[in-house]
Amino acid sequence: MDYKCLIYEVEENIATLTMNRPERLNALGDTLRTDLHDAITTASHDPDVRAIILTGAGRGFCSGGDVKAMNEAKQRNEHAPIMDKIAPSRDLTVLAMRDAPKPVIAAVNGPAAGAGMNIALACDIRIASSAARFGETFVRRGLHVDWGGTYFLPRIVGMAKACELIFTGDVIDAQEALAMGIVSQVVDPEDLMDTVNALARKMAAGPPIAIRLAKRALYHNQECDLRAALEYETYAQNICRETEDAREGIRGAF
Repeated sequence: MDYKCLIYEVEENIATLTMNRPERLNALGDTLRTDLHDAITTASHDPDVRAIILTGAGRGFCSGGDVKAMNEAKQRNEHAPIMDKIAPSRDLTVLAMRDAPKPVIAAVNGPAAGAGMNIALACDIRIASSAARFGETFVRRGLHVDWGGTYFLPRIVGMAKACELIFTGDVIDAQEALAMGIVSQVVDPEDLMDTVNALARKMAAGPPIAIRLAKRALYHNQECDLRAALEYETYAQNICRETEDAREGIRGAF
């Protein structure tokens, strides 16, 4: 795939999406928003892709909204189109990440601020370089959190800590993020992509239907009671039992 502000590569059933505006720390300006949405959607529908990695070019993961571009648009008295106020591209992208039938892994190589932090939170798994930094920095600009931050962050760190991070705009380092459960691993910068690719290959080698249904169940069951969760598990299990992966797995157990 050929994008202006994103590099799209597929190798060994893994799609790697690299946000590519390094001179702006991959701020979400120019075509990056639409590139990201299209790339997530493309990878989701590609039968040859079984895992998705999201990372940033250069020394940053994503610095959030392009404040410079926002200011220039304001000076030109430009207004967002009405549809962008009803269903903005950021919301469509977050939903595409959540609905992706494959694991989405964030390789957080550097600063992830504002919307950049929330893009990382929208991924299923986050692995960080020791150079990574995280911040819900919206309040520093007098802006409200978007890209799902008020949904994702309290579910990961708890309400009180989410309030603290959002109300102050404080930036935390990778080790603090690990202690809070925001990331599951912190590795040296030179080891980041090897570590993430090893995890992605392990998932890509697994049974795709079982993984797809497990991802759906994990998120579905966050929003329902135990009875509904058990019913959903039964539904998913009945589907998996009829797959060749399950038949092979059961035969191999004996």
